[in-house]
Amino acid sequence: MASVTLKDVVKVYEGGVKVVDRLSLEIADREFVVLVGPSGCGKSTTLRMIAGLEEVSSGTIQIGARVVNDVPPKDRDIAMVFQNYALYPHMTVYENMVFALKLRGLGAAAINEKAMRAARVLGIEGLLQRKPRALSGGQRQRVALGRAIVREPKCFLFDEPLSNLDAKLRVEMRGELKQLHMSLNATTVYVTHDQEEAMTLGDRLVVMRDGVIQQCDGALEIYHRPANRFVAGFLGSPPMNFFAGQLLRVGDRLVFDEGTARLSVPEWAHAELAPLAGTNVVMGVRPEAMSDQASARFATADNALPMRVVLIQPLGDKMDVVLATGQHPHSVAHVDAHAGIRVGEVLPVFIDTERTHFFAPGAAGERIATKSR
Repeated sequence: MASVTLKDVVKVYEGGVKVVDRLSLEIADREFVVLVGPSGCGKSTTLRMIAGLEEVSSGTIQIGARVVNDVPPKDRDIAMVFQNYALYPHMTVYENMVFALKLRGLGAAAINEKAMRAARVLGIEGLLQRKPRALSGGQRQRVALGRAIVREPKCFLFDEPLSNLDAKLRVEMRGELKQLHMSLNATTVYVTHDQEEAMTLGDRLVVMRDGVIQQCDGALEIYHRPANRFVAGFLGSPPMNFFAGQLLRVGDRLVFDEGTARLSVPEWAHAELAPLAGTNVVMGVRPEAMSDQASARFATADNALPMRVVLIQPLGDKMDVVLATGQHPHSVAHVDAHAGIRVGEVLPVFIDTERTHFFAPGAAGERIATKSR
């Protein structure tokens, strides 16, 4: 295995369209790193540059001790698993798995040993003589994984490998991929737009936007301490709610004026926010930190917003309630399904101010204050 290092990597297409902008990233040997972000953020292009399927406009990519900018894909000692599996339809499962090994000139006994070991790990021993058209989506994905495993590469690259599977199978395959990584202990770079998939798989997440890394850290650290409003809104389902308002000093208190009501600013945020009194900020609140009075353990006299219930989405023992104030027409609270809330009613919705976040104004406003865990 080997580390992967990208330094000031830029990718510009014809017409001057820049899709990756001075990206620098160090991936440690045996680490599982997930590149995540919305469509068009540059994550797949970054992966393809590591693989050698896209040329680097400037900057360097290093695998192990070797700079690979000018090294052909076949000589980079990587294995890539694609979204569409990319299996040869005229070959059997076994033939698909060993094709690259035959091109290397390995002996028949060594090839067979590697193929059977991978087949046992993936549970596909009984499929080796089938053609891809006779396999389900999940089975095809296992074959694509097997083809990568037998090569014993320095680095595994995954380009949204689960996006073609149904929801149940996607969850199952996530678990299998994580176990596979733990057993192989292989350096892995994984691309997805699914933030839940990213959080469950990665040792570290690299959140990208417009070709630029917004934050790189462990999943829980990013979830609890997002670097900016974009990251906060991207990671989490439902996403974080944002309330634009003004910080005011009322006597010896600091309050956040949402326009509908005023909320007390928690003590832990005073040091960062007190100098900003009289200015506009954005308060971020996760859906699980908002609740009706019956369910809230954190209800007080100065942390409620009057909100109208727009929509109720049952989820079993919980439900997502879409809410609106006069200033903010769409927010979501994740509450108990037996709360007795009805569409159209106006009720006090309590904010757990201990779990609030404060950002500078703007779609990608930087974090101003978040409570340390």
